[in-house]
Amino acid sequence: MIGKIKEFANDVVKEMKKVSWPSKEQLKESTIVVIITTIIITLIVLGIDKVMDLVIKGIFS
Repeated sequence: MIGKIKEFANDVVKEMKKVSWPSKEQLKESTIVVIITTIIITLIVLGIDKVMDLVIKGIFS
């Protein structure tokens, strides 16, 4: 059991050495893209919600 845990830990270390980590600049760019995309999707959902609210209020009023 302990041998399998050690083998797993060694495999994890080997795989982590193979990972290509992004540079600080790439990380900043990706973060900005995610934030902007999140804001855009939020605004779209907000717009759909407001339209649906008006439609439902129009039907039941």
